[in-house]
Amino acid sequence: MRDPMTVLTDAFTSFLFGKVETTRLPVRTSTGQAQAVYLPTAAPGLGDSGVIIGREVYSGKGYIYDPFQLYGQQLPAPHWLVLGESGNGKSALEKTYVLRQLRFKDRQVVVLDAQGEDGVGEWNLIAQELGITPIRLDPTAALDMGIRLNPLDPSITTTGQLALLRTIIEVAMGHGLDERSGFALKVAHAYVNETIVERQPVLTDIVEQLRHPEPESAEAMNVAIDDVRAWGLDVALVLDRLVDGDLRGMFDGPTTVGIDLDAPLIVFDLSHIDRNSIAMPILMAIVGVWLEHTWIRPDRKKRIFLVEEAWHIINSPFVAQLFQRLLKFGRRLGLSFVAVVHHLSDVVDGAAAKEAAAILKMASTRTIYAQKADEARATGRVLGLPRWAVEIIPTLTPGIAVWDVNGNVQVVKHLITETERPLVFTDRAMTESSSDRLADDALRAAELEAEERAAYMEQHAG
Repeated sequence: MRDPMTVLTDAFTSFLFGKVETTRLPVRTSTGQAQAVYLPTAAPGLGDSGVIIGREVYSGKGYIYDPFQLYGQQLPAPHWLVLGESGNGKSALEKTYVLRQLRFKDRQVVVLDAQGEDGVGEWNLIAQELGITPIRLDPTAALDMGIRLNPLDPSITTTGQLALLRTIIEVAMGHGLDERSGFALKVAHAYVNETIVERQPVLTDIVEQLRHPEPESAEAMNVAIDDVRAWGLDVALVLDRLVDGDLRGMFDGPTTVGIDLDAPLIVFDLSHIDRNSIAMPILMAIVGVWLEHTWIRPDRKKRIFLVEEAWHIINSPFVAQLFQRLLKFGRRLGLSFVAVVHHLSDVVDGAAAKEAAAILKMASTRTIYAQKADEARATGRVLGLPRWAVEIIPTLTPGIAVWDVNGNVQVVKHLITETERPLVFTDRAMTESSSDRLADDALRAAELEAEERAAYMEQHAG
């Protein structure tokens, strides 16, 4: 029942001004015409300063990303995780990203290249184009004057050397060093550094000292010399593998002269190392500490450390802890760590789940290419992706990925220039390059369609 006063007021208003409500005839139209009623909307971008990646799928806007520009404003950390199955464009993204970053004068990149065919890594072509010789670590070539990295290089602090030796041994043994073995290693390392001054100390010196410890070492701890020798026996056997085993030649001599740590791009070619053997995490540990003490410097350069097949790092607790320390340089010395992984389950279900979780937490940028539905759901749970993003991941076509930049989630198609194309796609990577070429054709078709649509809208705007 309406209020009498309201009825009286409505009647008086209608008498003075006529009927307030009007009756409109219904309009029949198509969805194509009706969409013009709604203004276009799009998620906010990441700014206009940095490296061009491609276009945001739903709005067509250019997508620009640079961890160094965003750090402190939209990013709490400059580290980046790239996920996705083979053949969806991860390799193309990494390579074009590095090439575009190197156009800035204050950028420097190190790549651990674990994939390759025909005797070279897949970054070999880019290195050649830039006039750079990759650092090819190969056990067979190392015996014939190949590349060597010395864990006892004087450019590494004595503390860093001892930490590196412990990491190598723990990775190889699969467990931490006990106090007695650690003491034997510490004593041998200290003696070698004190007595060998006319040349670089090498691993052979450590092994020899572990086998034949000095009496003074035993006396200092009031133990028998035979006990010190027994404590260091397992350590000596592990290090002997680097001296006279399947990894000989790469680490048992002075560091190769001529490695240019000031080059804009440094490529460690690991394609000759068995990715499933214990050699890979040992190698990663040595390279990681060597870079930490020789490459990362407070010189205002912005550095990118890109690691292919990154689960080989994160799956080893000891190496993962080492790389956690490296990631902390991101804030203090401007280092962006880029980890490339096929499946997140390779990491979170591995032996170093705790360390992996800490590393994933530091990666404020996550790029996810197509995955199977069950893998996408698992990835979404771990990374905290919104439901709509999880649902579309299995439907993504090559070259298109979900980007999550500290909660700013967008779908982005990666664009490749004609200049970059011959460097990004190689005949050696036949499986992935064929998929990427199809993706590139699809991207060009999508661009053409977007341009035609924009031209149509502009023509009919009036």
